Amino acid sequence: MSTSSPFTDGLATGVLRYQRCADCGEAITGQRFACTTCGSPLLAWHASAGTGTVWSVSTVHRAPTEAWRAETPYTLVLVTLDEGPRVMAHGVPALVIGQRVRAQAVTLAGTALVRFVPAPPTGD
Repeated sequence: MSTSSPFTDGLATGVLRYQRCADCGEAITGQRFACTTCGSPLLAWHASAGTGTVWSVSTVHRAPTEAWRAETPYTLVLVTLDEGPRVMAHGVPALVIGQRVRAQAVTLAGTALVRFVPAPPTGD
């Protein structure tokens, strides 16, 4: 079993997952064998609420491979999830830094991915 399967299995069911270190509590994205903060191998997968704040936005105009040519241009975002880790994912056009967003599981160029869309207003 690859270390990416809990993440991709989650996407298949519409759940964004991240890892948290049992020793220091650090929340991390990506599939790790050890905590990036303390080095502990005691990592557990958790389901994210899928909400966060846009930290950075970029538009890709040149396809990295032929499979992505039909998708360009597309938006990539760095989002700080409410649980703490930062994740790079696709975003809908017109997202801006500081905007609240929520995750969707999508398939682009034949690959299951995360895409962020504006979060509905909270009614504050």
